[in-house]
Amino acid sequence: MSDQRISRNKAVQFTYTISDEQGNVVEQVDLPVNYVHGGGSMGLIERVERALEGCQAGDTIEVEVPPSEGFGEYDPELTFADDIDNVPPQFRQVGAQVEMANDAGETKTFVVTKIENGKLTVDGNHPLAGKTAKFAVKVLSVRDATPEEIQQGIDNPNVKLH
Repeated sequence: MSDQRISRNKAVQFTYTISDEQGNVVEQVDLPVNYVHGGGSMGLIERVERALEGCQAGDTIEVEVPPSEGFGEYDPELTFADDIDNVPPQFRQVGAQVEMANDAGETKTFVVTKIENGKLTVDGNHPLAGKTAKFAVKVLSVRDATPEEIQQGIDNPNVKLH
């Protein structure tokens, strides 16, 4: 295990869990996530990145992130209801994910949150919108980033910390 500490231009590998205010796990990533510290390319929540500063392999941090710095405020305009008969059968279950596009062609994922009285409701808010999120991050490794990693940052499709 390296004794290097996280600072600008260090390549960091970590796993994480995000919980809600009641301690319910909303997201857990056990596959290592890689990023270059201080590069801004990964879109890590700034408060989490600041908390990682100075940590080393083996450290675990916990960080509370308010909505204004994390997943934003809850937007009621991202919730829609429709007659269930207007919805394709594969989406007629709570938890189903539906991708929708606006007039500009931008897509967003909505989740079916409720089905009752012949109506189906979808919500495009992040599950932690309007809530304080608690991040538990375990640092797996810290090393000097290569010049290529510094230039590009390390992109990892598993990271969702933004």
